[in-house]
Amino acid sequence: MADWSIVRFKVLPEYKIEVSFADGTTGVADLGPRLSQGPLGDGFDPLCDEKTFSRVFLEHGALTWPGEIDLAPDAMYERIRSSGRSVLAARAQRVA
Repeated sequence: MADWSIVRFKVLPEYKIEVSFADGTTGVADLGPRLSQGPLGDGFDPLCDEKTFSRVFLEHGALTWPGEIDLAPDAMYERIRSSGRSVLAARAQRVA
């Protein structure tokens, strides 16, 4: 199992998820900046609904949602190792 594989998670308020990786690294994935904007026409739109967001599960060490939505755990791992957080940035405008 790769160090960056997520082994445990806990959904927190405001579109955040506490994650633990295979090597013991822990931190928070903060999707709030993007999801609090509401639907913008990108692949994350379904997660703006808090009920859908809370349906997260692990698949192959990645946070995954129904509809084949997932977050790259390797990139999240690197950001959390350096700052304790991985943030899904807000978008300036709708995606075409």
